[in-house]
Order: sequence, then C-alpha cells, then structure tokens
Amino acid sequence: MFNDKRMEREAQTLRSMIWLYCQKKHSAEAVLCPECQELLDYAVNRLQKCPYQQNKTTCAKCPTHCYKPEMRERIKQVMRFSGARMLFAHPLLAILHLLDGWRKSSRKR
Repeated sequence: MFNDKRMEREAQTLRSMIWLYCQKKHSAEAVLCPECQELLDYAVNRLQKCPYQQNKTTCAKCPTHCYKPEMRERIKQVMRFSGARMLFAHPLLAILHLLDGWRKSSRKR
C-alpha cells in the first residue's frame, strides 16, 4: 500500500484507532460499521496523497489541512476517544504516534 514504513505505520495507527472507536461506540465485532469504514477509507486515501509523506508530523500539527471539515471533525472525535486507550491496546503504535507529533512540521520542498 505505502512505499515507506513510516507511512505504513501511520496507516496502521489510523486503522487501530478507528477500530477501537468502532468497537466501543458502535459495538463492532468482526468488521467496522459502514460509517467507520467510510472514515478509514477517507483517512487512508488522504494519507496516500499527503505531500509531506515520511517528513510529515501528525495531521493535527500539519500546516496543510486536507480533510473536509466534516471528516476532520469525525477523525478528531475518534482520536480524542482512542488516544489514551491506544496506550493499553497498542502501546508501541501509541508511543510512536506521540513521537511523530513532536516532529517539526515541514513544508513541501
């Protein structure tokens, strides 16, 4: 899917956060609900088209907000809910995501 390990990890973090949210809020068992699947598809698509790629910080600190306003609110809701829970469910992904947030935002060269 991605040529870069960092971007693949970013996509995995998105999948994990949305899965946690869907399990708790929408009682998902084996697959994501249609609403969460739509959000995941949208987020991964945006990640694939990100102009910063491996040099990117977290989306919240990015100088270019590429999400539509409605989708941005939905992903913020997921991130708020899943953020702390990720430390227990996927500690390595959570820590690496925190470290990514400390990266300096970079403009496209």
